[in-house]
Amino acid sequence: MTLKTGDRAPEFSLIDGAGALYCLDDVRGPNGLVIAFVCNHCPFVIHVAGQFASIASDYEERGIGFVAINPNDVANYPDDAPDKMVLFAQQYGWDFPYLYDESQEIAKAYSAACTPDFYVFDGELGLVYCGQLDDSRPKNDKPVTGNDLRDALDRMLAGDPPASKQKPSTGCNIKWKADNAPDYF
Repeated sequence: MTLKTGDRAPEFSLIDGAGALYCLDDVRGPNGLVIAFVCNHCPFVIHVAGQFASIASDYEERGIGFVAINPNDVANYPDDAPDKMVLFAQQYGWDFPYLYDESQEIAKAYSAACTPDFYVFDGELGLVYCGQLDDSRPKNDKPVTGNDLRDALDRMLAGDPPASKQKPSTGCNIKWKADNAPDYF
């Protein structure tokens, strides 16, 4: 099943790289929540990581919660291991939780397909946006602005309807464990 606009955020209970446990209610803000499926080694994530920290800084004070979730198979991609997640978050100034989806069931519940993949939920945890941060990509010479994610957040906070056209994320495919790939591809 694929999440659609208005669908409620699926519940989760995941640990961060240091072993602290977080659930959906721990990371949501009173006015909404941004969930980003990311990893440490993806050049697309690295490309936008600083801007994502800036967006979080700008919108956390407006009541938006932020969380990043790493769903990758760390046995085959050791650069994405939880201990390295802590260093990655520090390097890019992420002051929000960065969680590890070891079973990959949360990525499946959200229909995540790549890293980075961004989801915006309103204060009632209804989906209002699923897509890209902006049009910038590694080596395309477009500046990393976060325009698409910022627009989705601004619309939501203003009480406006979501954009009718939302560009899907582009990045590295989630590194699924053997025999664990979702059926929504």
